[in-house]
Amino acid sequence: MNEFTHDLTQISQTDMASWVPYFEKGLEQVIQKKIHGKLDEWQILLTQFASIINMEQEIDFDCQEAVRFGRPDQLSAQKQKQLLELLKQFHPWRKGPFELFGIHIDTEWHSDWKWQRLEQQISSLAHRKVLDVGCGNGYYLWRMLGAGAQLVLGVDPSQLFWSQFQVFKQFKPSAPVHMLPIGLEALPQHLSKEGFDTVFCMGVLYHRRSPIDTLIHLRKLLRPQGELVLETLVIGGDKQKVLVPTDRYAQMKNVWFIPSPLALELWLQRAGFTNIRTIDVSVTTIEEQRQTEWMTFHSLEAFLDKKDSRLTVEGYQAPTRAIIIATAP
Repeated sequence: MNEFTHDLTQISQTDMASWVPYFEKGLEQVIQKKIHGKLDEWQILLTQFASIINMEQEIDFDCQEAVRFGRPDQLSAQKQKQLLELLKQFHPWRKGPFELFGIHIDTEWHSDWKWQRLEQQISSLAHRKVLDVGCGNGYYLWRMLGAGAQLVLGVDPSQLFWSQFQVFKQFKPSAPVHMLPIGLEALPQHLSKEGFDTVFCMGVLYHRRSPIDTLIHLRKLLRPQGELVLETLVIGGDKQKVLVPTDRYAQMKNVWFIPSPLALELWLQRAGFTNIRTIDVSVTTIEEQRQTEWMTFHSLEAFLDKKDSRLTVEGYQAPTRAIIIATAP
């Protein structure tokens, strides 16, 4: 639990203090179940950044692509090399891109493209409390802060993603941005009056065995009239069209349900949401998700049919993602 004390202490000093006991319980369950074998190693690596540069940095949100911390002229060539070697030890880097003192972290996903698709369509995040469920390494958390959010919290059970988030948080410890390595199950469903103004859930729903129960849980995390921003895999078809993969989908083992956008809107309606609208449907390209030197494992190109890129290797429709916005009553 010591690894997460700083995060919990900061959150307890906000108006989310009543949520902290639930976060603590969730973290205890994570620790009892399994601590990643490399967490201690990542913790040691995190302490080494201070020997390279030990001062709070301003964040540049003006770049349309990377979230930038610091400037390249703040480090010597030797320290730049040390920093690069440290960052590479947190491989694989999936969500981004980031730039740290001039080092460009070219992540697997061009997450900035997704952000550009939604940022002008959602309600303003200014002065709002924002939750990101399945936040990855926190790229979008920083984007949400840059959009004016008052408080940003991300949850994702990956301890690698949590460690990657801490790389950047240590250079802006005063920022009201927090991440905890817990899942959706750890979040209470009865504090809606103290809930979030906006909840993001991107790239998660197709991994859930009971998607409508998940949507109901997300609704209960929102204050009345709060907004859900949902992004997930979809297929073509009418409101009754849902794909249930026989085994894998694009080589992913834990994909359960892929609805059409119309079916997803119906699910949201059944889960109690109002003002439901699909704002974007985009085919995921091999330019948006790809292998890089910062993520050297197989990526999307390896998961598509080599003769017909409109299909996955299993013969399903290639990955297409929809963004849907809905309002809690």
